[in-house]
Amino acid sequence: MRPRLALVTAPEAVGLDQDMAPLLGALSDLGAQAEEVCWDAPVAWSDYDAALLRSTWDYVPRLPEFLHWCETTAQATRLLNPLEVVRWNTDKHYLLDLHRAGVPVVPTRFVEPGENPEGALETFLHQDSLSVGRPVPFTEFVLKPAIGAGSKDAARHAIGEVAGARAHLHRLLDGGRSVMLQPYLASVDSRGETAMLMFEGGFSHAIRKGPLLQRGAGLVEGLFAPEEITPRLPTPGEQAVAAAALRAMPFPTLLYARVDLIEDEAGNPVVLELELTEPSLFFTQGPGSAARFAQSLLRRLEA
Repeated sequence: MRPRLALVTAPEAVGLDQDMAPLLGALSDLGAQAEEVCWDAPVAWSDYDAALLRSTWDYVPRLPEFLHWCETTAQATRLLNPLEVVRWNTDKHYLLDLHRAGVPVVPTRFVEPGENPEGALETFLHQDSLSVGRPVPFTEFVLKPAIGAGSKDAARHAIGEVAGARAHLHRLLDGGRSVMLQPYLASVDSRGETAMLMFEGGFSHAIRKGPLLQRGAGLVEGLFAPEEITPRLPTPGEQAVAAAALRAMPFPTLLYARVDLIEDEAGNPVVLELELTEPSLFFTQGPGSAARFAQSLLRRLEA
């Protein structure tokens, strides 16, 4: 029988997910029945052989509802990536686990609701209490929520103009959200980010993302910030750090993962994010990647 697959998206993402058409085509070429389905649609998930998370980009303000949906869907069919991965990866406190495992990560200070915002910001600016990473020189920093997607509610601030950062920090903490403070590493402006796409633990392709956050710009409207995407050949160092990040995950090999890297002040790659839930996989920038992914997916279902 032909496997029937749900490629799970969100209502607002329909028509915006540039991975959807290539993946639907690749699965059809392999004889699978695949269709785009919104995660909050009233469908019988048990009718599908698997529910593949793809562009559920509206989950952040609905996280309890989304995690409940993941739990009930995982009981009805095969959820990819699995429920325990989604629970771990939707909160960027996972950087603590990567750091403890020896993976180089962007220096980060987590600030929790109930903490003194002024004191937390002051100690971060002096790099006295980083949660992960080592102190690095910086003149600008990034403030963003620990549970977030698409650069929403993230902003770039200068260390000499912190009034806006204080207001931003207060607003997120008052909303009950954990906050991340990170140095803005200047290499992003010239080199951008490197996103490593990994299928079944192996390297597929990589892309360059241009700098997303402009100082003084407003917060992102819509589901995500516009991105400048081009293919990239990763360095041996980037490949080594991406492999180390995958080894540090508290899970067996996953169907898909994206490791987002930037360079520190010495030019060494460090992990900015490890995307395991609903990352764009940039099939159009990786020739043959949609077919490779579809083959990996069907092999996993057969196993």
